[in-house]
Amino acid sequence: MNPLIEAFFDEVTGTVSYVVYDEPGGVCAVVDSVLDFDPKSGRTATRSADRIVDFVQRQHLTSQWILETHAHADHLSAAQYLRDKLGGKIAIGAAITQVQGVFKSIFHLEPEFKTDGRQFDRLLEDGETLSIGSFQARAIAVPGHTPACMAYQVGDAVFVGDTLFMPDVGSARCDFPGGDARTLYHSVHRLLSLPPSTRLFMCHDYPPPGRLPAWETTVAHQRARNIHLHDGVTEDAFVDLRTRRDATLDMPVLILPAVQVNIRAGAMPPPEENGVTYLKIPINVL
Repeated sequence: MNPLIEAFFDEVTGTVSYVVYDEPGGVCAVVDSVLDFDPKSGRTATRSADRIVDFVQRQHLTSQWILETHAHADHLSAAQYLRDKLGGKIAIGAAITQVQGVFKSIFHLEPEFKTDGRQFDRLLEDGETLSIGSFQARAIAVPGHTPACMAYQVGDAVFVGDTLFMPDVGSARCDFPGGDARTLYHSVHRLLSLPPSTRLFMCHDYPPPGRLPAWETTVAHQRARNIHLHDGVTEDAFVDLRTRRDATLDMPVLILPAVQVNIRAGAMPPPEENGVTYLKIPINVL
């Protein structure tokens, strides 16, 4: 038996969120949710997350987990909102503590912010399992894009986060703090060593002209056609390609607000004395 999967594409950020469940009326997990954020006004909204809430409620599902593949740089997580609305525990890879330590320094966060991952309900190590109804999900550490990247295998499906993109887009950048192209190469090959028919679900799609957004592929398709990591691409060749490409990329539009929120499991920083919450912009740091 393989899981049922419902995808939710956010056009603003190019993010795909998922509800993975065992059966209607059963148990589900939400993967990589989105909190809407307008960087021009600093306002948040829950349109994207409410689509997930509506689906879960219509299907009479019980939310068991809210899974994060990593601390995203291109969208804010709605994990806190979904936990409040639906229940379930927020989980992420245990190496999030490394990411928290780096960004606590970069953003000069308040002393009370702890870098031990306590903001999340569960920190997952490579190979750990968790139950989603009748399924056992397996955490697969896939660092390289960030040190804390984690993929989740549920039945024949793997939610790969930003480790891979659709074959005509390639792979994730590796120039964020703690990123490493060689590490990513080996992480991707962990995924591509799975059976060829394994379904791979992307966290993002940035389609080239003429193609509609897509987010599902297979190990076989990636091995045959991924423009960065198809069979035959050597480690050195990939590292050279990835390094040269990363040097041309702008920072993601939402990286500064997103990381501050996402290392807190989707929570905002504590309000200041005037009752207002602020996000910081470090100057000439990234």
